[in-house]
Amino acid sequence: MRYPSGVTAAGFLSHELYYWHDTGRWAGIFAPGPSMQPAAHVESEDSKRRIEGLLAVSGALDGLAPIEPRPATDGELHAVHTPAYVEHIETLCVAGGGMAGVATPVGFHSARAARLAAGGAIAAVEAALGDGPRRSYCLVRPPGHHAERDAAMGYCVFNSVAVAAHAAKGLGGGRVAVVDWDVHHGNGTQQAFWDDPDVLYISIHQDGLFPLDAGKIEETGGPSARGATINIPMPPGSGHGAYLHAFDQIVVPALQAFAPDIILVSAGQDGGFYDPMARQMCVAETFRQLTRRIMAVADEHCDGRLVMVHEGGYSDFHTPFLTAAIICELGELPPIEDPSALWTLHIPGQELQPHQAERIAAVHEAHRPFGLLA
Repeated sequence: MRYPSGVTAAGFLSHELYYWHDTGRWAGIFAPGPSMQPAAHVESEDSKRRIEGLLAVSGALDGLAPIEPRPATDGELHAVHTPAYVEHIETLCVAGGGMAGVATPVGFHSARAARLAAGGAIAAVEAALGDGPRRSYCLVRPPGHHAERDAAMGYCVFNSVAVAAHAAKGLGGGRVAVVDWDVHHGNGTQQAFWDDPDVLYISIHQDGLFPLDAGKIEETGGPSARGATINIPMPPGSGHGAYLHAFDQIVVPALQAFAPDIILVSAGQDGGFYDPMARQMCVAETFRQLTRRIMAVADEHCDGRLVMVHEGGYSDFHTPFLTAAIICELGELPPIEDPSALWTLHIPGQELQPHQAERIAAVHEAHRPFGLLA
């Protein structure tokens, strides 16, 4: 099916340099060794190239407004990361690369790609708050939400969403909401806004997956921002019904009560059924419905301003369909069918389970005193 040309309900941002970020020859997430044969690192460029390829071949790309990324400035990066850390990353990459932090290999082009990823997210925010597309998807790489103030980790170098959220505040987006549905907890983004009452951070992630001790229900924000951090640690095996219930009970009501000026999404599709890095059961329809719910809040509270930034998603054959579902929903384009949904959406356990409902209720109860969740 070809999509109608000239439709620009949403913007799309990508760049060839993102694919030049080189994670080297690993065995998935393990360094080659005496008994470990080298292979492709799990965070390779393949799944991201296939996302853009699927959009192009289907014609969906023709219905999106291109947004040109630019490198983030030192000042923009330093709002989130220390100058010493930024210099360390750039020095390491110019020397040919190496290990930037825990499970974060980088190559010669990685610092430039990470700076362009952060700047790309800012460019999308500038468009949303200016005269460009109100909503957009940034297909960037490397990912960012694990990157802390002075530490790379979990494949993440510079925290693009956190950098863009800081920029949004300076551009007139005084109240910023960040929704992080990557299956891993966004510890770096949480750290960046822990004590900032003007940034609402909501993370829905697999309980205890990565980092091991991060993203607990009782982590609710610093002294000046109690309740502005909401963690929803989902039990392994959560699928379509559980994710929609979490959004309907926690995410959407919290966003509506917070009434942001702009919403940013850390869009990691590694909660997908076939993802090798997690044990959740989401399908394309799950991400389409999550996107639809956030779009409705954005339309009601912030003139539709919604910027999604790619994070994880490591199934080369499945992630493109999950991401395309989001982008087609953003762009008001006909959906691209997820071929696996014919059976995965009907596998037992996709419905909301009692223990999942209990977990979501516990999050609601923990946040009742803070006002966003009545």
